[in-house]
Amino acid sequence: MSALEPFGARLRRAMDERGPLCVGIDPHASLLAEWGLNDDVAGLERFSRTVVEAMADRVAVLKPQSAFFERFGSRGVAVLEKSVAQARAAGALVVMDAKRGDIGSTMAAYAESFLHKDSPLFSDALTVSPYLGYGSLSPAVALARESGAGLFVLALTSNPEGGEVQHAVRADGRTVAATMLAHLAAENVGEEPMGSFGAVVGATLGDLSTYDLDINGPLLAPGIGAQGATPADLPRVFGAAVRNVVPNVSRGVLRHGPDVVALRDASSRFAEEVRAAVTAG
Repeated sequence: MSALEPFGARLRRAMDERGPLCVGIDPHASLLAEWGLNDDVAGLERFSRTVVEAMADRVAVLKPQSAFFERFGSRGVAVLEKSVAQARAAGALVVMDAKRGDIGSTMAAYAESFLHKDSPLFSDALTVSPYLGYGSLSPAVALARESGAGLFVLALTSNPEGGEVQHAVRADGRTVAATMLAHLAAENVGEEPMGSFGAVVGATLGDLSTYDLDINGPLLAPGIGAQGATPADLPRVFGAAVRNVVPNVSRGVLRHGPDVVALRDASSRFAEEVRAAVTAG
């Protein structure tokens, strides 16, 4: 099967046409309860189907969190497979939030699970952890290029614990996070309109002017909504790179379910607020 158009190009077009927004599919047990659903496979399937129905034809990106499906075993993974296929068929790009990271043949197997065109879980992009060394991601980088998919590499995450690794200073004077951003910039050199290898950078982190976020690739930015960041914060946090930011909102939209119209309205509001903030920035 031939490769898709590169992820970066497809993402840029989706962001321009649908607005730069990523909505998480995060079926927490508490959120299922808020929707009046049981914390079981039937509730999971109903939740996921509703989110896809409400938003896959209008938002740029949907981001299922694999762990919330895996906890139900093979039946949960089957729901995930179906949700990914339905979301992509309706026009949304799917970023699988699995944060895989390993070495050698194991990393290659993770890549094949989510980035091989014939995999039931094939997604447009995958979140990965580089903290066994950026080079450990080589199998995923290679397969993403071959498939027309992308990666989002953890770089500057919003959890407080992340700083002890990401802000650590190497012998060359650069922080670990800055090193990861430099690797991604190298992957994206010469790509138009945008490269396919992005970073995860928290929208709640405040002033990041000491970091070069201009990696010619997308910046997946969790933290909008329930975690406290707003679309208006994006220009201040991301500076000149703000046009390539893909803000992620989950509970801020999902709490409006299970009403499909309410979910659509909430996602549209966020998308327009983000578009206005990015344009102003």
